[in-house]
Amino acid sequence: MNQRYAKAMAALFVGTSLNYFGDRLLGVKIELFSGLATFSFAWILDVFFVPFVVGYVVSWIFGVGGKWLCYLPPLIVRCASYAQILYITGTPHGSILNPMGWWGFYVILAVESASIGGIVGEVMIKKTYGRSTLPASTGDKLSAEIEETKT
Repeated sequence: MNQRYAKAMAALFVGTSLNYFGDRLLGVKIELFSGLATFSFAWILDVFFVPFVVGYVVSWIFGVGGKWLCYLPPLIVRCASYAQILYITGTPHGSILNPMGWWGFYVILAVESASIGGIVGEVMIKKTYGRSTLPASTGDKLSAEIEETKT
């Protein structure tokens, strides 16, 4: 197996596990609606902070290009959790399953938080963003050396 694919699979596994256990640790299911009490501080952490950390970790493990891979773990966990409630466990007493439109909105919020974490992870840890794999200072030195060899 290609080393890049192995790193991608490891990053996805770690990110998905981190997101799943972060949800369980906070005890929040964003797929359920229980009135205004649903939107607590733990819910906000589950929608914004946990995916941010997941995106950061995925980008840190995978390296350059991790900002694109970090979209998947929150999407996988949110879809699996919605399907689990819909088909297996059912809704608890006093709650309803969010309609698909609202649930999709919450998933988009979580995925965007993960993408911000992925971008921050790639910029801060790998010191690069975009197509360049060299830090800016190294790239400037390299371009100066190339110019010297041309003359």
